[in-house]
Amino acid sequence: MDERQLLYFTALIDKGSFTKASKELHISQPSLSSAIKKLEESMGLTLIERTTRKISLTKEGEILYKEAKNLLNQFTHVREEMSRLKNLGPLELQIGLIESVKSWLPKVISSYIKSNPDIHIQLVEVLGLKQVELALKNYKMHLAITNQYFDNKEIVTIPIYKENLVAVFPKEHSLQNKQNITLNDLMHEKFIIGKEGFQTRQDIVSAFRNAGISPNIHFEFERFETAFSLVEEGLGITIVPENYITASNHASLTIKTIADSNLARTVYLAYMKNRYLPPVVEEFITRTKAYFKTKK
Repeated sequence: MDERQLLYFTALIDKGSFTKASKELHISQPSLSSAIKKLEESMGLTLIERTTRKISLTKEGEILYKEAKNLLNQFTHVREEMSRLKNLGPLELQIGLIESVKSWLPKVISSYIKSNPDIHIQLVEVLGLKQVELALKNYKMHLAITNQYFDNKEIVTIPIYKENLVAVFPKEHSLQNKQNITLNDLMHEKFIIGKEGFQTRQDIVSAFRNAGISPNIHFEFERFETAFSLVEEGLGITIVPENYITASNHASLTIKTIADSNLARTVYLAYMKNRYLPPVVEEFITRTKAYFKTKK
């Protein structure tokens, strides 16, 4: 089994027929058919069913297809990295991130580019657990800054800091002068919360549940900026990370800590384990960890 055989096999499945796959691969149909047969013989397994007009996979074929796609992605990634090292050096860095990092990430990048002035940095917002995981696995990013913890042996998850979650009210709200805000105070408020699948939503709902109450959810959002706009219009209240507050200019809002809860979240650096990381990526990880060590 070699890279060429895996390429032929996955192309056949992706295209759904020998005719379309052979055109895609620029080889004859007999050559493609022979290559697939040799792959099956070398493994001693039947990979595709040949009793129907459509290509269908056996159980063994399904497993090989999934693993072959991963391997081919990795082959491509390694080739691109080696080519970059040979010709230009690894001058790209793709980072997935959450909204609240804007309070500190520019400071880290400012320090980082002093030693990497020619680096091209791509910043991509990734929010849900599955979205981050797929982006890492599919080589869409080198690393992610996320509040998601990955229970996955293939992903390294390093905690870098912890931040509190705070309540946000419109000005002139009845609770704005109350010294100690509790979850019970928020029980009947129209609540603005992140969509299903977001870790912050899960943390907030769990805190309410532990207090024996449920939030009165009226709006769901993907971005904190959207939540702030709704609060400013007097449409409800929300709970957001304190680091997002420090990086935002919303003088028309009232910010309150929640006295009776341990509402907080951990922010992590996440990247694929056992995968080559270019030196510029390793340096960024080192600088990020160092930044938070100096803040302790």
